Amino acid sequence: MSTATDTLTPTRTGTASDAAVSITGLRRYYGLGDRTVKAVDGLDLSIRRGEVVALLGPNGAGKTTTLDMLLGLIDPSEGSVAVFGDKPAKAAKAGVIAAVLQTGGLLSDLTVRETVEVIASLHGGAALSRVPDVLARTDLERIARRRIAKCSGGEQQRVKFALALVADPDILVLDEPTAGMDVTARRHFWDVMRADADAGRTIIFATHYLEEAEQFARRTVVMHRGRIVADAPTAQLRANLGGRTLAATLPTSGAEDLVRTLTATDGITDVRVDAERVSLRALNSDATASALLNAGARDLEIAAPTLETAFTALTED
Repeated sequence: MSTATDTLTPTRTGTASDAAVSITGLRRYYGLGDRTVKAVDGLDLSIRRGEVVALLGPNGAGKTTTLDMLLGLIDPSEGSVAVFGDKPAKAAKAGVIAAVLQTGGLLSDLTVRETVEVIASLHGGAALSRVPDVLARTDLERIARRRIAKCSGGEQQRVKFALALVADPDILVLDEPTAGMDVTARRHFWDVMRADADAGRTIIFATHYLEEAEQFARRTVVMHRGRIVADAPTAQLRANLGGRTLAATLPTSGAEDLVRTLTATDGITDVRVDAERVSLRALNSDATASALLNAGARDLEIAAPTLETAFTALTED
């Protein structure tokens, strides 16, 4: 892997309190009358300079539509979007905001290097001078002469990543950025993103890989049916579920009395029995584990809340 990663690490100015993105009363409707679909239904969101924000939600939650309006690709039906105080289209034209999107094709007859150089030329000489470093950062050097038509889906996704980086944007928007990448490419991608985030680049990404949001995002925004249903630091979002989950095999005698006691105990919720296993959620997992073991339960398992359980709880009907 090239060591050129550090040569393009951006240097950002301003304070963490600077508003990079301001969204107010944002709505986007499709269709008319009874067939109107509310893809985005009243979003209010502010993202500060240098934040790393994950946008989560099931299919149809409105994530991609929100990102399209943030990039100026479509206009809101109602509400407003501002990127450092400017209209999204103006910010995109100036290279202040760039994106790696699921949609949008590449010219199949061009090579990887030619593709990056063409886009770089739109942003002037400084961008053209960054092409070698961008190819190194995105691990595309070894296939720089390969035509796009011969690139795999994951390789083409990395080319899109390079196109977003070449303008050296202040805000990077990622819509399912690692789709099609293998495990090694995904790991390298997030290594690059971590370096950029540490240097102050604002990163907003939508993903179906919950582990990516859990490991990388400092803040998570959960969308459901066009609305925001949760917005908090990722660790806090997990903690808000309340306690840890415990599971154990019930003792051979006194199982019914044990389950009855657990159900009636303050701080213990979601008590379920499946065959010989009992599962529950407890605010005081140590005391609950001790009670289970003292009652003769065995095969005890304790798990901390995960972003996946939080996501499921927030978006289930």
